Amino acid sequence: MPPPHELPVATAVTRRHPSRWRRAPWLIAGLLALTVGIVGIFVPLLPTTPLVLLAAACFSRGSSRCEHWLLSHPRFGPMVRDWRRNRMVPLRAKQLATVTMALGSAYAWTMLPRLPWLPALCCALVALWLWQLPTRPVDPPAAGPHDAA
Repeated sequence: MPPPHELPVATAVTRRHPSRWRRAPWLIAGLLALTVGIVGIFVPLLPTTPLVLLAAACFSRGSSRCEHWLLSHPRFGPMVRDWRRNRMVPLRAKQLATVTMALGSAYAWTMLPRLPWLPALCCALVALWLWQLPTRPVDPPAAGPHDAA
C-alpha cells in the first residue's frame, strides 16, 4: 500500500467519513444500547450508566448527530462528558447502580431455578469495576436568595 501522502483524495475522504454501510451498525448498536439503558432506569439488573456510555461510543463511530444529541442531553450529557474527560462516574450513579443491581440480584436469586448466583456474580463484578473508577465530586447546591449574607 502506498504511503498516506500518496493515496488518492477519495481514499483519504473515505477514511475520515466511512460509508453509510460502515456507520449503520454503529448507529444501530448505539440506539439499542441507549434504549436498553433507558429501560434500565426502571428495571433492576440493567445498568443504565454503562449502556449510555456504550451508546456514546457507538454514536461517535456511527452518527455525529446522535453523539451531539447525547452529549448535550441534560441528564446523560454530563455523565458521558465526565467519562470521556476523566473516566469519572457520578457518586449518585454508582450508588443507584449498586442498589438496583443488589435488588435485581436478590429477585433473580428467588426466581431462577438454575444458576441463581449467576446474575449476582455478574452484578458484583460490574459493581467492583464501577467502584474502582474515580468519582465525580458532588456539585454544591446553587445559592438561593435566602443564603445571601
